[in-house]
Amino acid sequence: MTASDYRKAFTQLRAKPAKMNKFLKHNKPKERSCGLSKHKCSRCLRSGGHISKYGIHLCRLCFREIAVELGFKKYS
Repeated sequence: MTASDYRKAFTQLRAKPAKMNKFLKHNKPKERSCGLSKHKCSRCLRSGGHISKYGIHLCRLCFREIAVELGFKKYS
């Protein structure tokens, strides 16, 4: 489990709601107002290589996959 994404631990804690509430109380990271961890890809939750121009909010890899569907054209 990474420190930036606490939601991966939910698969084991779903059966035990009391332990899940305690886990969220003590381990959930605070909401960020600035910094790298605030901007994440809306598709894969990756924080590196983030494109936020035009309100896209995708990482560069996801952008390459769906750029044609969004209407972007590649010029060589």
